[in-house]
Amino acid sequence: MCGIVGAIAEREVREILLEGLKRLEYRGYDSAGLAFISPTPNALATQINTIKTVGKVNKLVSAVSKSKAKASGRIGIAHTRWATHGKPSVANAHPHLSGADIALVHNGIIENYEALRAELRKAGYTFDTDTDTETIAHLIHANRAGGKVSLLSAVKKTVKRLEGAYGLCVIDNTEPDKLVVARSGSPLVIGVGIGENFVASDPLALGQVTDRFIYLEEGDIAQVERESITIWHKGKKVNRPTTTVAHQTADSDKGRYEHFMLKEIYEQPRVIQDTLDGRVSKSSVLEQAFGINAPALFDKIKSVQIVACGTSSHAGLVAKYWFESIAKLPCQVDIASDYRYRDIIAQPDTLFVTISQSGETADTLAALRYAKKLDYVATLAICNVATSSLVRESDISMLTMAGQEIGVASTKAFTTQLTILLVLAIVLARRTGLTTAQEAKLVKELHKLPGIVEKTLGLRKQIKTIAKQFSDKHHSLFLGRGIQYPVAKEGALKLKEISYIHAEAYPAGELKHGPLALVDSKMPVVAVAPNNDLLGKLKANLSEVSARGGKLFVFADESIGYQSEKGLKVINVPRCSEVLSPIVFTVPLQLLSYYVAITKGTDVDHPRNLAKSVTVE
Repeated sequence: MCGIVGAIAEREVREILLEGLKRLEYRGYDSAGLAFISPTPNALATQINTIKTVGKVNKLVSAVSKSKAKASGRIGIAHTRWATHGKPSVANAHPHLSGADIALVHNGIIENYEALRAELRKAGYTFDTDTDTETIAHLIHANRAGGKVSLLSAVKKTVKRLEGAYGLCVIDNTEPDKLVVARSGSPLVIGVGIGENFVASDPLALGQVTDRFIYLEEGDIAQVERESITIWHKGKKVNRPTTTVAHQTADSDKGRYEHFMLKEIYEQPRVIQDTLDGRVSKSSVLEQAFGINAPALFDKIKSVQIVACGTSSHAGLVAKYWFESIAKLPCQVDIASDYRYRDIIAQPDTLFVTISQSGETADTLAALRYAKKLDYVATLAICNVATSSLVRESDISMLTMAGQEIGVASTKAFTTQLTILLVLAIVLARRTGLTTAQEAKLVKELHKLPGIVEKTLGLRKQIKTIAKQFSDKHHSLFLGRGIQYPVAKEGALKLKEISYIHAEAYPAGELKHGPLALVDSKMPVVAVAPNNDLLGKLKANLSEVSARGGKLFVFADESIGYQSEKGLKVINVPRCSEVLSPIVFTVPLQLLSYYVAITKGTDVDHPRNLAKSVTVE
């Protein structure tokens, strides 16, 4: 979950590291820190200098500006933290030191750190932090054996003792001309320069200095010097390809918007269109877009297994309805963090589908690796990052074209995931009886989608007004029926993520089975009401809320003629087909959560305790 940056160059690396941290702040912002190998005041030797602060990267930037002499060097490492072991504090902030020579940054969780810590205490090491990371620093120091063992060899020896996940970057004052990095379960890339090289958790961090990257694979250890990069895997030197990555710098600018989240909500018509471009013709889906081998694989599919986390899992729950209603295929959806901890019986001829914005979500990656040991026909990744681990480790992939998503609360990534999943459902439905005419009708609706979403954004002023009625509330209930229940779940998640209002979603038909006991005038109830076969039953459920004094906010398809009345506020959503309704109805719920958060004055783009990419279990 944390972000790592490292650099070695002939020039000062301070600004490179700070800019990298700013770009990685989506990964965590509990604390931040830098470590440099710098000349001593008399310039006769070198020493490790560190600067660490609690809070966001801008606090570190301010601290650095006040002590630039300390923050100087041509080799350095940097870190932005999402706390796991130990509360956010200066002491627990990375980099962590051992002695005067070792400095280390870490992303991941070391599961056996307590046993290692006890061992190191017996060897005379003292601990100044509550983190698992300090244990790694001391273990490397111990394995250096007073300088008799090289830093590289010490790291190789150390990682053999570590249980859990790690991305490491280490510097040593006695070897001031190299970075040593190691990866297992946490992403790391090496940025390739000319006479300089870099390390980061994400290529995004290094877009200002290079567009060439080496993606380290599981178990890789590398020594990075100014003029060379050497990589080992299982004790042997290996070559990893260098990939050129084009960066979309426009995505990193809020432009005229107050927050990235609002910008990303408004980008949805365009990115949905981008996601459709090249995948659908005027009247059909171009299934070759899934890859040259995809059609032959799809011919074998008799069921679908979806695994994902968070917002992506809600996309999977929506897709379950599409796979079953359009493609006539059974579909299971599992939470990735639980998937591999039970005895899975893979059904014959099943497609294993993972969904992730970043493609680095630890639980989803672990589920994929577990699934590869089972008898699935193929693995398919739906992801927003072409170079991610999830994409690289799956048999086939389909990229959402959302562009970089910076806001922690996912918006455009979700709607583009749904768009791809609907396309996939149509492709598979060809094998189960979908006629050419039926496909043409569905594709026609898909072409309408960007325009309908654009029109839906016009509800902004209405939603901004009703958001004020949530500002003093502590709880909220979201209701939906059928395919709209996952949409209600996503709406509730958005509200709790950025406004810190407790929000839960229920199938509307379950009200009488418990949740109705919570309904009163102090708990707003939000419902999504598209024009479908369940509308009548939904209205009956909403009447149950009204009869008990509940305050209702209903997002209703404009074609059903639902009218506001006392205790019931109706927001008319642009008319759309039933198949598109989960995507369209998501948008006003995103706006609602945004404007409630604005009203409450929370940090919309950086909600507390959360990070954009969850790269630890």
